[in-house]
Amino acid sequence: MIWTIRQRSDLGALRAIRQGQGPKIVLLHGVGLRAEAWGAQIGPLSQGFEVIAPDMAGHGESATLAGEISLGRYSDLVAEVIEESALVVGHSMGAMIALDLAARYPQKVRGVVALNSIFERSPEAAKAVRKRAAGLSESAVGDPTPTLLRWFDDLQSPEALACRDWLIGADPKGYKAAYGVFATSDGPSRSALAALEMPALFMTGALEPNSTPAMSQAMASLAPKGRAVIVEGAAHMMPMTHGDEVNRAILALAAEVLG
Repeated sequence: MIWTIRQRSDLGALRAIRQGQGPKIVLLHGVGLRAEAWGAQIGPLSQGFEVIAPDMAGHGESATLAGEISLGRYSDLVAEVIEESALVVGHSMGAMIALDLAARYPQKVRGVVALNSIFERSPEAAKAVRKRAAGLSESAVGDPTPTLLRWFDDLQSPEALACRDWLIGADPKGYKAAYGVFATSDGPSRSALAALEMPALFMTGALEPNSTPAMSQAMASLAPKGRAVIVEGAAHMMPMTHGDEVNRAILALAAEVLG
């Protein structure tokens, strides 16, 4: 099973799955998940590239951040361990981190892929996500069913069951901290997108209700080398449910920016 827990190695302050050799592709997962969420990507992408999939701080085997927490702190931890420029791919909050890296550490990012990324939420969407964040506890993880219902049509699919296990097993403090950053961030600024120097792919599902196609298209229109791809039939967990389409798009950009 591609969602099985894999061996980790130390990557600075983070723990990460590493596979393959060659130019580097860094994969950044979303809130409540872990590096195994890239199970559909790690094998195919590692044929010709070194894939590095870290656990976000406070997730999987990576330690929880202490002190004041911001999007920049998550990004800084990744930047510290990118020794040579890489193609950086992020999903959901991982996409927010990837775009922040591209804006603040352009020398480390040859290209960026933002999967299911938010941008300028509507007031209604912002209110809903902040309400969910306010209801989280640092001592216990709640029932993941409401989250899974936003992500999947079939809660008995292998992908949904894997996510259920990861969400139930998440560190409550790490989950709450990351979700709080995700809920209070509104995606990259227009000025940050306009200043991106590298090719940038914005990709989401046609059925995505929160990280909508319109958001990806708007970000792509603002980035000088931006392009948008909308995957028919896909929703929020597109890297898991539509791995082939996601892999083709990543590999095409990798060929362009990594050679």
